[in-house]
Amino acid sequence: MTSTTASSASSELALSPASSASSAPSASSASSASSASSASYASSATPAPATSASSSLAAKASGTNTQPVPVNPPHISLLEAPEIGTASAAIETPALVLDLDIARRNIERMQRATSAAGVKLRPHAKAHKCPDISRLQLAEGAVGICCQKVSEAIPFVAAGIRDIHISNEVVGAQKVRQLAELASEVRMSVCVDDPMQIDALAVATVVAGSTLGVFIDIDVGQHRCGVSTLEQAVALAKLIVAHPQLELRGIQAYHGSNQHQRSPEERNRTAGHAAKIAGEMAQGLRAAGFPCDTITGGGTGSAEFDFAHGVYTEIQAGSYVFMDADYASNIYTGELTFEHSLFIASTVMSVAVQGQVVVDAGLKSMSVDSGLPWIWEQGQRSIALTYAGASDEHGVVRPLNAEQAPSTGSTEPTGSSGSTTSSASAPASVDDRSLPPLGTQILLAPGHCDPTFNLYDRLIVVQDERVADVWPIAARGMSW
Repeated sequence: MTSTTASSASSELALSPASSASSAPSASSASSASSASSASYASSATPAPATSASSSLAAKASGTNTQPVPVNPPHISLLEAPEIGTASAAIETPALVLDLDIARRNIERMQRATSAAGVKLRPHAKAHKCPDISRLQLAEGAVGICCQKVSEAIPFVAAGIRDIHISNEVVGAQKVRQLAELASEVRMSVCVDDPMQIDALAVATVVAGSTLGVFIDIDVGQHRCGVSTLEQAVALAKLIVAHPQLELRGIQAYHGSNQHQRSPEERNRTAGHAAKIAGEMAQGLRAAGFPCDTITGGGTGSAEFDFAHGVYTEIQAGSYVFMDADYASNIYTGELTFEHSLFIASTVMSVAVQGQVVVDAGLKSMSVDSGLPWIWEQGQRSIALTYAGASDEHGVVRPLNAEQAPSTGSTEPTGSSGSTTSSASAPASVDDRSLPPLGTQILLAPGHCDPTFNLYDRLIVVQDERVADVWPIAARGMSW
């Protein structure tokens, strides 16, 4: 769908922030139906010059020191972004599409609940890699954002985001150096769970002349990263406070797998266990004489329970803005029930095989690690059609049998074919007239929004069934 290679697109986007660099970003540029040309990836606001360090980092991160390789003969026109005002049904596909009104409602709902609980919201930008979305969240009341990698943070700094937490450990001389340099421009923080990480951060921040926030990462049950005993946490705290340019800001206590437990009882139970561990760690650090002002963690699936347990001071939810088929498979009972705002627009490209149609969105247009996408019709998951299988550039759509209730369907490789199928993939004994004709646009709700965003250079923003804006997914591919 894109007009450039991933690397050249990243170069352009990283160096072209979509709106002015300010500590209090406005939502107006994010929501306006701009008059920019369809070839422009940026939104309508005039970009302010990035500071020299962030510009340099963005250039290094995106490879602008190399000559771009031509991707098409000069006489062949490129597929450009749709013009503002284009009917959403006329968008060239595959394309990643955001319903802005729904996204705004989701943002407002999470911020309202977080504020009511007396907790700060630090949304996770790894969910979207798009600075314009972060601006909407900050304008609504978020205190900053999370990024998962140092390179991922660079376009957000260039776009004017002023408070970023790297919710991960960082290892590697170049990445640590970049982090220290970013910390000389904006308020940055990072996680540690090993003394060697602290040593590297201390050296890099001295060289950069910067101050960096540090969070001790606590294992609260996921067993992925983080220390598991108070003794380990205290030992790390001693090393951190020994360096005046490193600020011990608290602990991170994130339980990722809990976000995807289906029943609210399971999520509440796991959230309670995580909160107990986090609370005891924080109390122990304070008793040992160390500050622990912030306890950060939680997510979209566990937020309502994280609020209720009263330990977290900051929540890192991200997917709530968009939802996906996996998150929507959870059972929700309270206020924090979110709507689908993110879709992959696809087009029926073949009707040659009886009992099915084929769309132009396959494995290169979406992530299927959390299941195949749902077909979206009339504001809900289709009760008539199922996305039955995916290969690289094709998706097979079949009718649901009358007795088949919608389900996410399990995904499993089919051997040498390289495709993925669902449990609802058997051809249905339904008249072919129930299938959409050639050229029909079909919306798909992706199984996992985060890695799906990473497959696109731009996000088509839609309001009232018209293209309202085109936003760069500026951190696409920045995963180091």
